[in-house]
Amino acid sequence: MQFLQILARKPGSLEVLFQIPFCQKQFPYSCLSTSACVYSKKKKGNSYDQVDQEKYKNLVHSVISYKTSAQTPETILEEDNLLYGPPAKQTPPIKAGTRTPKNWVPLINPSKRILPASSDSKVPMKIRPQRAKLPSVTRILQQTLSPQQVFYLERWKQKMIEELGKEGFEDYTKNLFLQGELFHSALESIFLSGETAAREQGEDDVVAGYLSSVEGVLEDISEVKALESGVHHGTLQYLGLVDCVAKYQGQLCVIDWKTSEKPKPSLQNTYDNPLQVAAYIGAINHDANYNFQVRCGLVVVAYKDGSPAHPHFMDPDLCSQYWNQWLLRLEEYRDKH
Repeated sequence: MQFLQILARKPGSLEVLFQIPFCQKQFPYSCLSTSACVYSKKKKGNSYDQVDQEKYKNLVHSVISYKTSAQTPETILEEDNLLYGPPAKQTPPIKAGTRTPKNWVPLINPSKRILPASSDSKVPMKIRPQRAKLPSVTRILQQTLSPQQVFYLERWKQKMIEELGKEGFEDYTKNLFLQGELFHSALESIFLSGETAAREQGEDDVVAGYLSSVEGVLEDISEVKALESGVHHGTLQYLGLVDCVAKYQGQLCVIDWKTSEKPKPSLQNTYDNPLQVAAYIGAINHDANYNFQVRCGLVVVAYKDGSPAHPHFMDPDLCSQYWNQWLLRLEEYRDKH
């Protein structure tokens, strides 16, 4: 390529470059050639005299100056997959629910007696969690993460440690848990003592942004039946602690409050939270301490900066799909232990 650049800068050099092969092709060597023939070949005009030399210069210049990157979108994706693995994508619940659990138990308890609405107490239930040696919903989900989930969780952890240091990362996680606990306590105060008092109390603390974030969601919540209450599935033998059971836009739901620093506009962005909600619904429906049954769920993601929270409603069909996924994860946990 450098050789062609030099030729392109010298007038007439391209003519010399192309002249010899052309003449050889037009006048091949023959033993019958005479001196007159050779003489005439020298005197004959070159066909390249009729060609626009500037055109050839532009052609050579365009060829030698054209640069392209060895990287393409396909090669970049292939390299990224090789280094970090494929992008994390949660499988839609319909596809994941095609496998049938071996020990299938219905989400709704057909034998449970439901008391009339008039007998319901206006004071939210708060049952103390059992101390039985049974696995919790949180533990079961943590112990049955997929290899892909474990990989990305570990990669995120290592990245945070590189940025914050080991001690800094430990402080960061402690603060996250503390903020979550304070946020849940503030919500409990809202439902028990009144929204205005709780909001004024939390206006200057670390959960002020989260409370501002859920203001719009709180307007759609009514008839709170349970707060921070323990649940126990008598048939499947697991425990849980439910954040809230109340009506959301007229539908009785198990409500799970989550905090986040990043937007989670879709239910798939909440990872295993829908399975957790489905597990709590099933436990309530099979727990004799609760005189009602729940068919719907709600995952509310609140943001620290006060951005409007994302409420993700789970209708009965969606809850049933996630219930099947939960039963499969529960079976996997049983097999491991």
